[in-house]
Parts: sequence; C-alpha cells; structure tokens
Amino acid sequence: MKYPLTLLRHGKSILHQTRWLILRSFISLPSRIIKEIESMLMKDVADNTAIGDYGAADMMQKCHKNRLNILTHCNTGSLATAGYGTALGVVRSLQKQGNLEHCFFNETRPYCQGSRLTAYEVVTEKIPSTLICDSAAASLMASGKVDAICTGADRVAANGDTANKIGTYMLAVLAKHHNIPFYIAAPATTCDMAIASGKDIVIEERDADEITMIQGHRISPLGTNCWNPAFDVTPAELITGGIITERGVFKPAELKAALAQQG
Repeated sequence: MKYPLTLLRHGKSILHQTRWLILRSFISLPSRIIKEIESMLMKDVADNTAIGDYGAADMMQKCHKNRLNILTHCNTGSLATAGYGTALGVVRSLQKQGNLEHCFFNETRPYCQGSRLTAYEVVTEKIPSTLICDSAAASLMASGKVDAICTGADRVAANGDTANKIGTYMLAVLAKHHNIPFYIAAPATTCDMAIASGKDIVIEERDADEITMIQGHRISPLGTNCWNPAFDVTPAELITGGIITERGVFKPAELKAALAQQG
C-alpha cells in the first residue's frame, strides 16, 4: 500500500514529537517525583500540627486546668512521622501554647521506643519531661500527677477499637480506673473503615530475644518461653477523651460517620 507524501511527512513529525514527549517526561520525572514527595511531606507535617492543636484544645477544655501533665507511650513524634508528631505533637502544641506542665513517657518495653526515641526528642527540645518504667504508670496515676493520657495508633477500626504499641491497652484500663481522660492521636488515614472491630486486627508477634536479651547479652535462662506481641487492641469504650485527627476530635462511636461526612 502506498501512502501520500503528506501523510508520511505528518507521520514522521508525530513520531518525532511523541519521542520527544516521552523523553521529556523521563527527563522531568525525577523533579516531579521530588515535588510530589515534598508535597506529601508538607501535608503530613500540617496534618500532625492540626492533630496537636485539636488535641491540646480539647484537653484544655476537658481538664479545666491552665497547665497539664500528660502521659504518653512509645514514640509518636518527629522520629515516627514526617515531623511534629501525633500524640507527641499534642504535647508540643501544649508546650507551644504555654499550657504544658510536664510530660511523662513510658520506656515502652521491650523495644524501648520511649526511652530511646521519645527521650531524645523531649530532651533535645527541652520539653519538661520524665521517663518512667511501664510498670510505674499505675502509681503515677494514683499520685494525681497525670491529667490526661495520649497515645498514637497503628490502626483504628470502624467501631473505634484501636491497635497500638503493646502497653496501650494497659494504660487505657488504668486511666478508666483513675478517671483520667484517655486519647488516641492519629491521622484519618490510620482509620480503616473496612475493619469492623479490633477483633479483626492481626497482631504481630516479635522475636523472643527482645525480652530475653539486652544489647546481645542474655538476661533470661536458655529455654525461657516468651510471648511478645508487638501491639494490643484498646476497646473503643476505654478511649474516654476521644480520637484526635487532623479533622477534629471525635468520640469513637462517632468516628465513622464523621469521617464519611467530611470525605
């Protein structure tokens, strides 16, 4: 089949343009990827700041004090997010507003994210703070030194049940007994409406060496049986303060409808 010269000429031109467009798209790809990453970074920091500010405002309203003592767990700050943090972001907002009296934080055994990571952040920023053993939390609450408890979340189910670092459930139970508001701070993306309840969340179990050894040195006899879940699930009814997101603070029972309404 013979083609008109004009068609061949236009065909070559189109082919040349197409090749150039493809080449140009590849040339600009790195800069576009970087731009998208920077946009995601800025959004995450903005969302975390909103979480911090919403949480701080709600705690001030519920606790009826000018300066608050907060207990937190694990690491939920700049080292766990793109910047500012979730639960530790609430602490930062209280500090920024002049409403933080003191931040207590658990060591968070066995991986010690509190004593290794949170400690680094609060000491670096000179946030008034104290590290405690996980097992000291009940005594601290009983002493009257805790006004509110705030932790992060790895997953929030549709009914408000929340999976987070092991030890979170324990804090929520203790908070209920001592009539201390218990909060979860997490971005809306952590809320998974496809999961009906905490019973559907699979809990990872970690290596026994995290319990039986410290920095390569064995502290338990060989043959010691271990149970080392990485997370636990806090029932929604124990989250008495609310679930703090970048869109506001919600009661667990209201979370699904609120997020759906806001899109």
